[in-house]
Amino acid sequence: MSTEILINVTPQESRVALVENGILQELMIERSSNQGIVGNIYKGKVSRVLPGMEAAFIDIGQEKAAFLHASDLRFPKEQIFNGDTPDEDIQLPPISELLHEGKYVLVQVIKDPLGTKGARLTMHVTIPSRYVVLMPDTNTIGVSSKIDDEEERKRLKNLIAHYREKVDTDNPDLDLLKEQKFGYIARTAAEGIEDDAIAADILFLNKLWKKVNDASGQSETKKIYSDLPLVQRALRDMVAEDIESIKVDSRETLAKLLEFSKIYIPELSDKIEYYTGKRPIFDLHSVEDEIQKSLKRKVSLKSGGYLIVDQTEAMTTIDVNTGGFVGHRNLEETIFKTNLEAAQTLARQLRLRNLGGIIILDFIDMKQDDHKEQVLAALEKALENDSAKTSVTSLSSLGLVEMTRKRTRESLEHILCESCSTCEGRGYIKTATTVCYEIFREILREARQFDARELLVLASLDVTDLLLDEESDSLAELQEFIGVPIRFQAESLYTQEQFDVVLL
Repeated sequence: MSTEILINVTPQESRVALVENGILQELMIERSSNQGIVGNIYKGKVSRVLPGMEAAFIDIGQEKAAFLHASDLRFPKEQIFNGDTPDEDIQLPPISELLHEGKYVLVQVIKDPLGTKGARLTMHVTIPSRYVVLMPDTNTIGVSSKIDDEEERKRLKNLIAHYREKVDTDNPDLDLLKEQKFGYIARTAAEGIEDDAIAADILFLNKLWKKVNDASGQSETKKIYSDLPLVQRALRDMVAEDIESIKVDSRETLAKLLEFSKIYIPELSDKIEYYTGKRPIFDLHSVEDEIQKSLKRKVSLKSGGYLIVDQTEAMTTIDVNTGGFVGHRNLEETIFKTNLEAAQTLARQLRLRNLGGIIILDFIDMKQDDHKEQVLAALEKALENDSAKTSVTSLSSLGLVEMTRKRTRESLEHILCESCSTCEGRGYIKTATTVCYEIFREILREARQFDARELLVLASLDVTDLLLDEESDSLAELQEFIGVPIRFQAESLYTQEQFDVVLL
């Protein structure tokens, strides 16, 4: 599979596109005025404890207080139980006994603020590098589930265990917790990597954690650690062995990437290149066109079918339709082929649009059990390339597939769009006829309540035209009934739903 990364940088924003076989698969955007804070570590102050929700709000210096649930708390058990070490299955005390207003805690952002919600926090801090993730509050050594080879998994575990001991021996000043070793997770990128590179990552993470730990001792609200900027973060997280090239259209960013890769990912240095083409870099592989398509509700399938994607705050629903695809054999075969193609397409749309949370997939109803199993298998296989964690259930009795996708940053729609001021995010507006009848009711209300010599109605052009044309008879009857003359004035800046009845 041919894979490229295209990086477009301007003073206002940075955009990173992952293109596989000439098709845009993933897009990351970071704007200078609104940078994401996922991965940042803060010393926060408890502003409110909610015992009924087993949660607390933490002031981390952002506009909105961040949310910390009891499941994300971390305290040494000896501290919680006054020096005793309880069994693992003993229930922890209520959150009101662990946190109180004014207490300072070390927290990490795991979800950016979304809509009206503040950031989501955890006290289980983790710090990633290229090959390894450091977990200071555990001694577990894990390996990415995407590494299937058992021999390689065993090698990585033994390697990390060896170098963990070596770091403590060779660098006694880094042994921050004398009675507990740090935990680590070998990332997917660690597969087949030489021992020295793993050792360098472990040493780097230990030094970084020492700085974080030292800075966390002060009682003040502040940011202690920031994750890498988008472009360097993309290099760290998105790049795999099959990457053919990394093209960037900014010389300044190119220099930063080359310096970053020289230190952390030297094998990538030869693949990073400056884009000198006359066309904008995102015109390659029609990336810009694909971005525009990803903001539409309707997604066309090659067969003639289509998907309808509806994103709400509670969940995202995706409906599959055959559309113009009539097939060649029978209805069941047509439905089966449409669903198979839809499974591939919607997996790509989830990545491209960065949709997260609860997702309901409404495939076209299939009668044969083997067809249902094949569609589910195709969906799960298509989701394997997704870096975000996903969970898929079986088909429900209503023919729906429920799934979840880990949401950390805002979706593409939320970054690039805002709610329509005309429809207020509903996706529809009242008809001109409906507004006309609302105006009639408002005129009656005003005439009964106030003693006016004349009424002036301000409304959009479409509404005033309808009032003076098709509804002219009704208007004449209303004017005769209230005994007050009514004038109309078209306002070009009014939306179809807007109107005012003015007393003269």
